[in-house]
Parts: sequence; structure tokens; C-alpha cells
Amino acid sequence: MATTLAADRFWVDKANCHNAERQYYELLSKEMDGITTLTATPASGEVLDRVVVIEKDNADLRKLIDSLRSVCLETQSRVTALEKKVNAELAGKTVVSRSAPAPASKAAPAKAEKVDDDDDDVDLFGSEDEEDEEAARVREERLAAYAAKKSKKPQIIAKSSLILDVKPWDDETDLKVMEAEIRKIETDGLLWGASKFVPVAFGIQKLSISCVVEDDKVSIDWLTEEIEKLEDYVQSVDVAAFNKI
Repeated sequence: MATTLAADRFWVDKANCHNAERQYYELLSKEMDGITTLTATPASGEVLDRVVVIEKDNADLRKLIDSLRSVCLETQSRVTALEKKVNAELAGKTVVSRSAPAPASKAAPAKAEKVDDDDDDVDLFGSEDEEDEEAARVREERLAAYAAKKSKKPQIIAKSSLILDVKPWDDETDLKVMEAEIRKIETDGLLWGASKFVPVAFGIQKLSISCVVEDDKVSIDWLTEEIEKLEDYVQSVDVAAFNKI
């Protein structure tokens, strides 16, 4: 153990330790010098230009804010003045409305005296009956005028357009004669239209005929039944098309 401590060269290497410490602090001082140099370097032209632009923008924004503030203050003052004016006008109207009935109240005693003088000649119940009769008469006149006005309006007549397919009794049936017999069916609200012969099969044709009917006057079932009554010519009747007009 004593031999190990005797061989220890710590104090012998103290100069090396001081040398290393010196180099370390020199390195630190160089880095600090670099930082000082960097901070002392003047700003470039581009940075200065940007700063000038930002300052100009700030000045413009301040001017805009000042102008907006002045506009708001002016608007607020105008609104306040208008409110005062409106309140003054409303107060004046209220005073006039309250003071207006005064003359009527002054004239009331004279009217009351007149009513008292003619009290014996007035029939209160009779006057009410007359007012009721007058109101009833006016109501009846208005109802009569409304009814007359309503009656003058043109009434919309509901109509339907039909296309009927009429099959003949057999292939020997004369379609022209069958059409003539069908057109003989006449009634109020029925109007026959165009017709044509349509081939069915094997040389057999059918009659396709159009007509217009008033819905309130002519029933489609009635019309088909009337056509089917022509048993010598008609086998069946079908509604091929139906449209409201």
C-alpha cells in the first residue's frame, strides 16, 4: 500500500492539469469572442428594409384605426341626437293626446242638459231595435252583393278526353256502319271526335274513336253500356286513353 502511494505522480502532473485548465478557458473565451463579434455585426440591408416596411404598415394601421374610431364616435353622436329628437316628439304627442279630450268634457254638460230636456221624447229601447235592424239590413245587402259577384265568376267545367277501342262483332261487320251507329248516341255533354280503323290480326280491324265528355253530365260507364247495346255491330268496348282537360 505504501509502495502504491509512493508511486502516485498526482502532484508531479499538476503542471499538466493547470495546462489543460488553461486551454479549456482559452477555448471558452474564443467562443465568447465569436458571440460578441456576431452581436456587434451590423444588420444587413434586407433586414433593414423589412423593418422599414413593418413600421410603415404599423403607421398605416394606426391611421386606419384612428379614422374608424372617429367614424364610430360620429355615428354614436348622431344616433344619440336622433334618439333625443324621437323621444321629444313622442313626449309631445303624448301630451297632445292627453289634453285633446278636454273640450269634449267641457261640452258634455250642455249635451247632457239637452238630453235631459228631451228625455220624455226618447225611446231608448226603440233606438236599439232600429240599430239592430239597420245592421241586419247592411249585412243582408253585403251578402247579396257577395253572392251576385260570386255568381258572375265563370264556372270551370270539368271535362275528360277519351279514346275508345270498339271491336266489331265479327270479321264481316261493316266498320263504317258501326261508326255511324255509334255517332248516333247523343246527349248533353258528349262530343264525338276523330276516328280511325286499327288492324288487330288476321285482317280484322277495330274502331278507335275519340270523344270529349263533361264529367258532371256524362258517365263513362253509361257511354260504354250504350255502345255495347249495339249488339249487331259491337263485341266489346275498351277505354284506350283517358285524360282530364
